[in-house]
Amino acid sequence: MKKFRNVAGMLLMALTVSACGAGGEEEGSTEASGSSNGSEGGNNEAAEEIVIEHQLGETTVEANPEEVVVFDFGSLDTLDTLGVDVAGVPQANIPSYLEEYESSDYENVGGLKEPDFEKIANMAPDLIIISGRQQDAYEEFSKIAPTVFLEVDTQDYMNSFEENVTTLAKIFEKEAEAEEHLAEVKADVEALNEKVSAKDEEALIVLANDGKVSAYGSGSRFGIIHDEFGFPESDENIEASTHGQSVSFEYIAEQDPDYLFVIDRGAVVGGQSSAQQVVENELTEKTKAYQNDRIIYLNPDFWYLSGGGFVSVSEMVKEVESVIEG
Repeated sequence: MKKFRNVAGMLLMALTVSACGAGGEEEGSTEASGSSNGSEGGNNEAAEEIVIEHQLGETTVEANPEEVVVFDFGSLDTLDTLGVDVAGVPQANIPSYLEEYESSDYENVGGLKEPDFEKIANMAPDLIIISGRQQDAYEEFSKIAPTVFLEVDTQDYMNSFEENVTTLAKIFEKEAEAEEHLAEVKADVEALNEKVSAKDEEALIVLANDGKVSAYGSGSRFGIIHDEFGFPESDENIEASTHGQSVSFEYIAEQDPDYLFVIDRGAVVGGQSSAQQVVENELTEKTKAYQNDRIIYLNPDFWYLSGGGFVSVSEMVKEVESVIEG
């Protein structure tokens, strides 16, 4: 009987030590990370977290997230250039140069202004990236997953563009690649500015939308032409806004710009693509821009849908540079 009690006591002690050891290991793991990923060999590595400050708040994001939903086409452009995979995008109105994201390999997460929240929630994404068209739904997105707002500040285009790129590069651990691409784009913008500034010729920017036109000046949605590329404004009193200042063709004739840059909204949002027929009329034919063949129809994929991406900004520079050199 004594021998039995000794064996029982030893077994009880062994069980107690084992339980304490397991509890201590679990507690230590929790203190280290708050969440952990299992790895071979039984070791748990803490997932690195990054705090991103943006216009709509502060968001804690896991480094190098795998399941990513992107609503901002400029960010999608940049991530595509950096070789980052995404899981879901709004597949309507995708810029033609990003048409690969229209395939069934990617989840269609709704429209730019009508997200499919149910589908997004079912995807359980690690990160959601939005911009101005979705900012009113920021709180709803944030209930599903960490959400980061990235939009170019048109009052400070290139610095804002660089900041957004740097943020994405930091999240996805692509700093070296991003730095290389940024250096190229910035050098191209500076070179274009020198060429434009040497000419000292004025420009007017308009958005054509189903028979109507709106003008955009410095600090506006398309103000990069003035603020970064160096074109003086034909009218310095244009109100800076997202939707532009509604103007008439008499106004365009009165301004008589050396260059008239036109963005055709209808070409990318399902409207009537008839910008040239609308813009080139008896009034605008009197302008220097028309007479010198300097009415330029800019690619709306880059200018209207996906501004602020590596490819889009580079192509913006090329489009304008080709006019200067032509």
